[in-house]
Amino acid sequence: MKATVKWTDGRQFVTESGSGHSVVIDGNPDHGGRNTGPRPMEMVLMGLGGCTSFDVIQILEKARAEVTDCVATLEAERFDGTPSVFTKIHVHFVVTGKGLKDAVVKRAVDLSAEKYCSASLMLSKGGVEITHDYEIVEA
Repeated sequence: MKATVKWTDGRQFVTESGSGHSVVIDGNPDHGGRNTGPRPMEMVLMGLGGCTSFDVIQILEKARAEVTDCVATLEAERFDGTPSVFTKIHVHFVVTGKGLKDAVVKRAVDLSAEKYCSASLMLSKGGVEITHDYEIVEA
């Protein structure tokens, strides 16, 4: 896996993934940025959300669950100092579908957290406390 990060000006950078997709990241105006894109640590949090959501959907599809929507909301706390690393992250899933069974959704969330989500496992091994919960909405 590869990525390129090119400085444009101020605290703005254009990142390009190995698969050819670009994202602008920028800093807070208090730190020389212009607020034209997410902060680098926001990208880490969004990456974790994308990784675990990918897993949950894949596991639910393999279980033949009729999922119509899945939204993960993440909240993070950071160390109040330098480096300002994440200390806690909570992921809340809202899974919508037809006749979804609690045990099946719980299993998908647990498997992602404990076995499949590389981002989650990497951060938790680095000392970040990651918790998950979910709610099911009937479509």
